[in-house]
Amino acid sequence: MNIRNTRRVYAVIAAFILILSVTSHALALTPTELVPVGQTVGIDIKCKGVMVVAISEVESAHGAVTPGTDAGLLLGDVITQIGSHEITSAAQFKEVVEQVRGNQVSIHVLRGGQTLQLNITPAMDESGKYELGLWLRDSMAGIGTVTFYDPKSGIFGALGHSVSEVETGVLMPLADGSIMPASVKSIRKGAPGAPGELCGEFDFTQKTGVLFANTIAGIFGHVTDFATFSQENPLPIGTTGDLTLGAAKIRANVEGIAIQEFDIEISRIFSGGDDRNMMITVTDEALLSLTGGIVQGMSGSPILQNGKLVGAVTHVLINNPERGYGICIEHMVGHAFTDASLEGFAA
Repeated sequence: MNIRNTRRVYAVIAAFILILSVTSHALALTPTELVPVGQTVGIDIKCKGVMVVAISEVESAHGAVTPGTDAGLLLGDVITQIGSHEITSAAQFKEVVEQVRGNQVSIHVLRGGQTLQLNITPAMDESGKYELGLWLRDSMAGIGTVTFYDPKSGIFGALGHSVSEVETGVLMPLADGSIMPASVKSIRKGAPGAPGELCGEFDFTQKTGVLFANTIAGIFGHVTDFATFSQENPLPIGTTGDLTLGAAKIRANVEGIAIQEFDIEISRIFSGGDDRNMMITVTDEALLSLTGGIVQGMSGSPILQNGKLVGAVTHVLINNPERGYGICIEHMVGHAFTDASLEGFAA
C-alpha cells in the first residue's frame, strides 16, 4: 500500500466516523415524548440568497433584450453570489448590478440541490440604469401553527410542510428566520374552490424562537421564550403503525390566542410520502361553523389520537375544505432532530 492510498483509507475512515457520530448524536437527541402545541405564530424567513420569481425583458436603446433568459436562468433559481459578492438581499443584488454596469459577470445559482455557475450581462434600460429583468424574493412572512416542542432540548417544529415560494413552489433555502407570538383577529371562511384563511397580527420584534431548518416536513428551530408556549405535560410520539382509522382530535388556535381541541376523523392512511401520510375529515360542528373546515394558517396543528401525538395538519382539499391531509409526527421528528444534530456538526 503506497502513501497516497493510505491517506485515502484514513480519509474514508474519518468520514465514516463522522457519519456514525452524527447518526448517534441524532439518536441521542430524539425524544420519545413531545408537548403538542397548536399555537398560531408569525413566521419570518430570510432566503439564503435571492430567488428568481419572474424573468422579464429589458427595454434598451437597441430594443427588448432578455439578460436573464440568455444567461440560462430559470424560475425558482436562487442566486447566492454575483462576481465576488455574496448576495444577502434583493436591494444588495441591485446595487452590485449597478456596479458591474454592462460587463459580463459570473453568478452562482442553487437549482435542484446543485450549485451552478452562469454568466450574465446587465443591459442598460431607456432610463440609463443597468438591469437584468429579474424579479427577486429575499424573504417571506406569514402565520402558521407550531406542532410541538421538546422541553429538554428546546427544539420546536411547525407547519408540517416547507415554506416555498408561492409563484414557483420551490423550497426557500433558509439563511435565518424566527417565529413570534400571533393573535388571530378574523377568519376568511373556507368554501369549495376557495380556501379559507386565518388573519392574524404579529410583531416582528418579539421573537419566541429562531429557525435552523426549512424542510419538506416542516420548519424547525429552538425556543427562546418558553413562557409563550404551552406548559402542558408531553405526550408519547406516535408512529405510522399507531395510526388507526376513526376518531382523533386536532389542537388549533382559530380565535385570539386561545388553543382549543376539535374533533376530526382519520379517514385514510397512506404508505410512503413526505407530508401527506393521512387524510383527515373535520367533524367538529363548532370548527366547521367558524372556519368551514381546514384553512390556511392551520398548517402544523397537532393531531392527537389514543393519547399520543401522531401527526400534524398540512394541506386542505381545495374543493372540500372539510377534508385535508396530515403528516405523521415521526417524519417531522426525524427531520427536526437530524437537522439539529447536523447543525451541531457544521464545523
